[in-house]
Amino acid sequence: MKTYRNGRNDMNLMHEELARAQMTARLGEAHELRRGHQLALARRMSRKAEQAAQQARLALARAI
Repeated sequence: MKTYRNGRNDMNLMHEELARAQMTARLGEAHELRRGHQLALARRMSRKAEQAAQQARLALARAI
């Protein structure tokens, strides 16, 4: 942290650094949430694909 003789400047710099740290933390949280949503979506799509494949196998077995 930069320090100046002026107390107001010090407080402003502290507030700016705190705001930057909070913004970085929020961005990190957003990335984690996005990754979680993408993983959940991939799992759902995989289950649907497996169900569709199973239905296709059953339909083929009935047709034979």
